[in-house]
Amino acid sequence: MTKYIGILTAGGDSPGLNAAIRGVGKAALGMDMRVIGFRDGFRGLMNDRTYRLDGETLSGILTVGGTILGTSRDKPHRMSIGGKVMDMTDVMMDTYQRHHLDALVCLGGGGTQKNAYRLLQKGMNIITLPKTIDNDVAMTDATFGFDTALGIATEAIDRLHSTAHSHHRIIVVEIMGHNTGWLALGAGIAGGADVILIPEIPYDIESVAAAIRRRSRSGHRFSIVAVSEGAMSQDVSTAIQTLRENKETAANDDEKNQVKSKLKAMEVEQARSTWELSRQLEILTGLESRVTILGYVQRGGTPSAVDRLLATRLGAACAELIQAGVYGVMVAARGEKAEPVPLEQVVGKRKSVPIDHPWVQTARHVGTCLGDEV
Repeated sequence: MTKYIGILTAGGDSPGLNAAIRGVGKAALGMDMRVIGFRDGFRGLMNDRTYRLDGETLSGILTVGGTILGTSRDKPHRMSIGGKVMDMTDVMMDTYQRHHLDALVCLGGGGTQKNAYRLLQKGMNIITLPKTIDNDVAMTDATFGFDTALGIATEAIDRLHSTAHSHHRIIVVEIMGHNTGWLALGAGIAGGADVILIPEIPYDIESVAAAIRRRSRSGHRFSIVAVSEGAMSQDVSTAIQTLRENKETAANDDEKNQVKSKLKAMEVEQARSTWELSRQLEILTGLESRVTILGYVQRGGTPSAVDRLLATRLGAACAELIQAGVYGVMVAARGEKAEPVPLEQVVGKRKSVPIDHPWVQTARHVGTCLGDEV
């Protein structure tokens, strides 16, 4: 019997989403399945806003950035409806059944894996694909979108070398990554950054300043500092860890809410940490310091060949799994293979940079300061 599958993209946009949609769609059509897309993530599933995915629709989208389906950060169990937050998973289940779907394919990062798992528990046949420029989805070697963003961030660092060298400045480059440092670490190494600061290795500001002063004494009157947006100083890291421990041991809800408020305030302050880092380095080194925040430019534009290949082969493997009746899994990249991983092994986890990772060791070997040594 012909199988019917739905596809949606959720969370932040990312290079390779269209390549993955095409990979799933073309492989599924080749297996005589019928494919529809839902617009704007889980909200489109709730509102039954569909987009037919046939051969003509899928043609020409391989090289296009973003997602032809649109995306949103809506959560199925906490959807904003008319100013109220409501659980809309039952409504989404109705849409799923109305279209007689055999499976729903959800493309997204860690949050999407979690939300898809909720729909799996509701009774839908779910398969997910790992997408994010952060490369932080657990249980997969890589996520599509990462390689493209890595190339963009590296090129930005390459270009900033000219300005830093010409004006004898410190250039602090903020790179995306949320709570993981894969992107900043990879781009920092590839771009020859002198300092790389990532969330997994809290930094000491004096250690960073000392490394820059050593460069100045040796005749290098400029430095490039690649900093992940989630990087934090050792003092802030310790304070946040203490607050989290206090939250766990809070005697009542009032105490817990007080700790939550303090944590939120620290997170807001942390969002401005790159500017403060730049200011402190200027004071401690006597060199002019400037900040460049790459922002959303890192996840826009044409996907790299690596991301197109990864997204296409994971998408095609997804269609094969649906044909075989395998559900409740994320299609993970394992070497050159694609393997199904049970969703319960993925949700609630984050793939952080191990402090003994080869990339970290490589950075240290070539003399890059990671902020934890004086």
